[in-house]
Amino acid sequence: MVLSRRSVVYMLLVSVLVLILSPFAWLAITAFKDASELRAVPIHWWPHHPSPGNFVKALTSWDYFGYARNSLTIATIYAVLATFASAWAGYGFARLEAPGKRVIFGVLLSTMMLPQVMTLVPTYLLFAKFHLINTYMPWVLWGLCGMPYLIFLFRQFFTNMPKELEEAAIVDGCGQMRIFWRIFLPQSWPVIATSLILSFSWTWGDWLAPALLLDTGRTTLAVQLATGYHNAHGGTLNNLVAAGTLVYVVPVLVLFLILQRGFVSGIATSGLK
Repeated sequence: MVLSRRSVVYMLLVSVLVLILSPFAWLAITAFKDASELRAVPIHWWPHHPSPGNFVKALTSWDYFGYARNSLTIATIYAVLATFASAWAGYGFARLEAPGKRVIFGVLLSTMMLPQVMTLVPTYLLFAKFHLINTYMPWVLWGLCGMPYLIFLFRQFFTNMPKELEEAAIVDGCGQMRIFWRIFLPQSWPVIATSLILSFSWTWGDWLAPALLLDTGRTTLAVQLATGYHNAHGGTLNNLVAAGTLVYVVPVLVLFLILQRGFVSGIATSGLK
């Protein structure tokens, strides 16, 4: 029996889906196991005595929602600022003329190749010099600088917009700021949705920067999840970690479900010339 091309594609997609969802499924299974089943040999692939109480313990062992509030504050501030800063920068690269614009844009994109860990020490020293450690100002400043990838997405989208729109606005007496706010930005909702999802999820899931820059009381949920669940002997309670992590991914999933149509459209349209 010869498989059709569509059948092969579906099989590949299902295989990739299973590969992606397998860790999440194992996380969910672990969240319902009790402590004895975590150490069982051979491994229990399915909990014999499901323990939904693990979720209650995970949420009440320490101030889970307080740390979630810290994460939500940082992620929201960064996502909003980075989105609009990147939109304005992308508009400049797409529609304004300036000497060396292409070179600057190329240098900006090249910074995406730098791993975060490379810049953490100088970043820490800089923020320490200005007494910004244990505050949320670093995320405000990072947001105001935009994200190179988001700038790229906005630049691609604005480049594809008809020049006649801009020319008509100029004839009507609009300046560049008004053209951006009244014409280009409202048309870029798909890219805005994409930008909000990417920047929020990146900040929500970041562990390294909050661990370095924030003290225990002001740190994020990602940092606390990695260090907050221990038994009396100092061992990690992996079932509580799994339960807490499952709840931890809910805000990102909700944001994606709300903005998914814009996200898909934004990725598609920004990939054009």
